[in-house]
Amino acid sequence: MEITLLSVLLLAATGFLAGGINTVAGGGSNLTLPALMILGLPADIANGTNRIAITLQCVVGLAGFDKHDTLDRPAVVPILIPTIIGGVCGAIAAAVIPNLYLKPILLGTILTMALVILLRPEVIAPPPGTKALAPSQNRGAWWSLFGAGVYGGFVQAGVGFILLVALAGGLRYDLLRANALKTACALSFTSVALVVFIIFDQVWWIPGLILAVGSMTGAHLAVKVAVRASQNSIKWFLFLMTLCAVAAGLLF
Repeated sequence: MEITLLSVLLLAATGFLAGGINTVAGGGSNLTLPALMILGLPADIANGTNRIAITLQCVVGLAGFDKHDTLDRPAVVPILIPTIIGGVCGAIAAAVIPNLYLKPILLGTILTMALVILLRPEVIAPPPGTKALAPSQNRGAWWSLFGAGVYGGFVQAGVGFILLVALAGGLRYDLLRANALKTACALSFTSVALVVFIIFDQVWWIPGLILAVGSMTGAHLAVKVAVRASQNSIKWFLFLMTLCAVAAGLLF
């Protein structure tokens, strides 16, 4: 990959959009992965390099949610256990298996999430005042978090939707708190995945760090918007971003 002014601007702008989308919805990697590949990175290298931006974006987003008291700290460790275990499994699989085979799964997952949000919005947007559950109180949610970790460790793109279904749908968190915990989950398995990809020499640092600058900026601004938005506004933004992710995935 040749680093030019155009490629720097493309990566930074794409990272900015993806950082904002990932922080309050999901599917930003459907923009960043094609951008990295268009600029000449092989699919496996793009998959590993993308984790630099995701990791740093999650650090910024998580710090922002915690600053605004929207992160349920006591729930973090129980929720991270299944996602980290799944992330290790998924990252190792991604490092040794061609990720081309995941494209149909990726598109199918995102399309399913779009239909769920459109037809059953209460699944990911429980009524205000609904009491959240611990993962131990909902085994289905525990396995959903494990599956999200496997999927996120493998390919990342679209994993935010799976996490929101597990956290808001399964554990009944409102969308703002679910997004905060989703960011913690993404940080955990993405950090693990990044280490695995580094070990397998599938990370290119310069394009990854350029992408990360835009992603961190987008995440910082997205948190400020999210904490001021209503539950209904977040729900419809999530649906809109789901449709955009579907379009990006289909074009890719």
